[in-house]
Amino acid sequence: MKSSRTRAKTMSGSSKSRIVVAGALALLGLAGIALARPALAADAPKQRIDLRALVLDDASTGVDTLRAQLDREGVPYDVLNLADGGRPAITAAYLADSVSGVRRAKYQGVIVPNENAVTGAEATALADFEREFGIRQIDAYTFAGANVGLTNAWSGVLDGAALQVTDAGKAAGFGYLKGALTVDDRDAGVSESFGYLGAAAVAAGATFTPMVTGTKPGGGTSGSLMGVYTHDGREELVVTLAANRYQTHALELGHGLITWLTRGVHLGYTRNYFSVHVDDVFLPDDRWDTVHNCTVGDDCNPQRDPATLPYNQTIRMTKDDVDALVAWQNARGVKLDVVFNGGGSVEAGAGDPLTAAVVAAKSQFRFINHTYEHPYLGCVQDFTVTPWKCATDAAGQTRWVSQADITAQIKQNVDWAKGKGLTLDASELVTGEHSGLKTLPQMPNDNPNLAPALNANGVKYVASDASREQTARPVGNATTVPRYPMNIYYNVATVAEEVDEYNWLYTSTADGGSGICANNPLSTCISPLGASGYANYIVPLESRIAYDHVVSASPAPHYAHQSNLAEDRILYPVLDAVLARYRATYTTATPVVNPKFAESALQNRRQAAWTAALQSRQIEAYLLDGKVTVTNKGNALDVPMTMPSSTTLISASVLGIEVSGGPFGEPYGGERSAWRSLGKSGQQQLRVTS
Repeated sequence: MKSSRTRAKTMSGSSKSRIVVAGALALLGLAGIALARPALAADAPKQRIDLRALVLDDASTGVDTLRAQLDREGVPYDVLNLADGGRPAITAAYLADSVSGVRRAKYQGVIVPNENAVTGAEATALADFEREFGIRQIDAYTFAGANVGLTNAWSGVLDGAALQVTDAGKAAGFGYLKGALTVDDRDAGVSESFGYLGAAAVAAGATFTPMVTGTKPGGGTSGSLMGVYTHDGREELVVTLAANRYQTHALELGHGLITWLTRGVHLGYTRNYFSVHVDDVFLPDDRWDTVHNCTVGDDCNPQRDPATLPYNQTIRMTKDDVDALVAWQNARGVKLDVVFNGGGSVEAGAGDPLTAAVVAAKSQFRFINHTYEHPYLGCVQDFTVTPWKCATDAAGQTRWVSQADITAQIKQNVDWAKGKGLTLDASELVTGEHSGLKTLPQMPNDNPNLAPALNANGVKYVASDASREQTARPVGNATTVPRYPMNIYYNVATVAEEVDEYNWLYTSTADGGSGICANNPLSTCISPLGASGYANYIVPLESRIAYDHVVSASPAPHYAHQSNLAEDRILYPVLDAVLARYRATYTTATPVVNPKFAESALQNRRQAAWTAALQSRQIEAYLLDGKVTVTNKGNALDVPMTMPSSTTLISASVLGIEVSGGPFGEPYGGERSAWRSLGKSGQQQLRVTS
C-alpha cells in the first residue's frame, strides 16, 4: 500500500494546481468559493467578438424599426448611411482586425435593409466576415423570394392577421412570448401592414426555419413572416412583414429580433413597466355637467347656466371604493400609487370615513405627496380672461407663487401623513396639475421659486406631464419624472359622464360636439359614441395606448384620478384590459414590472447616463472564449447587460483559475439581466455557457 506521500507524488498536475489554488484562496479569505474550469492549452482563444451591432441604414421603415428597438434596450450600434456618398466602404478591414494576435470581429450582428443592400466587393466582404466569425444578419424587410430561401405563398395587407411564434422561434430568442400575436390594426379604413407569407424553397445544403408565422386575414394560407435562412455558412433572419417602430406587433417582437441577432449576449436591458398613479385622493373632484358640457365648479359660468346647477355635487371616493381598490390590487398583483392631499381629509372632518378606511388599510398602499391642498404652484393666475393668463405686478413682471407657499404645501402634507402613520418617501412629489413646471402657452419657464422649495424640502423626484415633456430634466436638485396621462377624465365618475365628455371633445359641431377635433391637427373627429361606447370604443383604445407604453420598455408611470375609482369605478376596465392582454401575450417568466415612483426615476437616470456613454464610446465590451469582459474607460457608470440564463459572475481570477461570483443578474424573459455599477476604469467579467 502506498504512503500518503507516494500518493501525493502521483497526483496529476491539474490536481496539484487545484490544491495550490485552494490554499491561495484560503489565504485570500475566499475558501469555499466555487471554482470555474480553467482554460487549458487546447482552449486557446481564437476569436474576439465586440458587443456592438452594425446597421446599414437606407432610411427604410424596417431598419428604423430595428434601430428603435436597439435604442429602447440600449444596445450599442454603429450606423452606416448607405445613401452617403462619402461613407466608408465595407471592407474586410472595416469589419474585422486583430488584437494581441487574436482575430476580432468589430460587430456581433449586422442589420441590413434587405439581402441586396450592398453588392459587389462590399457584399463579398460582408459575407466573408459573417462566415469567419459566425455573425448573424437580419434582413429588415424583403420579398419572400429565392434569394432568401423562400417562395411567396401569398402577399397582401395583413392588418389584424394572426401571428404565431414557433417552437424554434421561442428557443432562439422569442421565448418571452407565449406564442399567439396579432398584426396591429388601428384603423379599419387604412391599410397598415403589408406582408409576404413565405414557404421554404432552399437549395441543397441550405435550410429555412420559420420563427414567426402568419395566416392571411380570414384564414387559409399560412407562411413564414420571420424565419432563419441558413446557407453558405451564414445565418439570415428574413423579415417579410412590414412594421414601423410604433406598431404593437413590432414592439412585442422587437426584443426577440435583438436576442436572436446577438445570440442573447449583449449590452442593454429591457423590462415591461406598468405603474398607475391615482391623483387627488382625499380631495373631491369637480364633476362634468352633461347638460351644459362644462365642469361644475371649474369652467361652468354661473351667469350663463341655470341657478339650479348642482355645484356641490363633487366626486369623492368612499370606504367601499377603498375596499374595492384593496381587493383589485390583491387580485391583480399590481399596486396603484395613492397620490394624496391631506387637506381634503381635514376639510372632510375628524370622522371622515374615507380617511379612516385608507388609514386602516395603509399597509396595502404606496403613498406619494400631492401637496396639502392641491393649489396651483406656478404663476398667480388671472381668470378675468379666457384662457387665463399669468398675473403681473405694476412693473409688468410675472407674479409667482412664493417659495414659502410652495414649501408649506409640501411640508404640511408630509407632516399630515406622518401623523396618520402613512409610509411616505418625502423625496417624491406630484404638484397639483404638475404646476410650478413650465406650461405653455402661459408659462414658458418654471416658477423660479419651485427649485429652491424642492431643494429645501429634500425633493428629488417631481412629476411632469409626458404629453408636454417626454424626457426627464433637472429642477434644482430634483429631476422630473414624466407621467403618461390616461384619457379617463378627472371630472367623471360614471360611464355616462365619460362618454358624454368624450363625445364633446371628439365630435364635430354638426354632431353636437365642441368641434375642437376639427381644428386640432393632432386630433380626429369621430361619430358620436352611444351607451356602449365606453366598453366598445374608449376602453379598447385607451388600453391599447397604455399597453403600447408597457411593451416599449418605458418606465414612465400613467396617471388617473380618485374620481375614476368612485361610483362606476371606470378606471378598472382599462387597467384590466391592459393586464389581460399582457398576460395573454407574455410568459409568466416575463412579468409586468410595477415600479415605485423613485424606481421609475432611477431607470430614467440610468438610461440617460447610458445613452451619453454610448455616444462617447465609454464602454468596451467583448466576448472571448465564452467570457464577456466589460471595461469602463470613463467615470463611474451603471452598465446594462443582458445574458443567457446560465451566465455567472467572475469575481476574481487566481493563478488562472476563475472564482465564480454566482449567477449574474436577475431572471427575466428566460434571460438574466442587470445594471452593473462600474467604477472609474472598472471592469466586470462574466462566464457565458450555452
